[in-house]
Amino acid sequence: MNKAVLDSSAVLALLRQEPGGENVDLDGAVMSTVNESEVLLKLLDDGASLAQAKTRLERLSLAIFDFCEADAAETAMLRKPTKEAGLSLGDRACLALARRLALPVLTGDRDWLRVSVGVDVRMIR
Repeated sequence: MNKAVLDSSAVLALLRQEPGGENVDLDGAVMSTVNESEVLLKLLDDGASLAQAKTRLERLSLAIFDFCEADAAETAMLRKPTKEAGLSLGDRACLALARRLALPVLTGDRDWLRVSVGVDVRMIR
């Protein structure tokens, strides 16, 4: 059973053993392919090879949901209510998936608390 959508910041905090990572519960956690790409990019920036980055992410056993047409439209619609808070495309894709699945989101990004888009946003730190 799916319990929460993870933002890239939550997954990276866990993988990098950063503050808040200990608050990321993987049981029933899901992530969008957009956020999967963001995590892989950051791990590559950290010096990992693509194979190493993919292995680290796969070990978490997250359910990865494809970014579908409905998510694309929802992500676009979320631009206006999240623009002032500076949320990125990846942030909005995460929120779109959470709305589609009616799940809370775990994030380390405090700017998310400045928006109200019908998603239960939970901070990891």
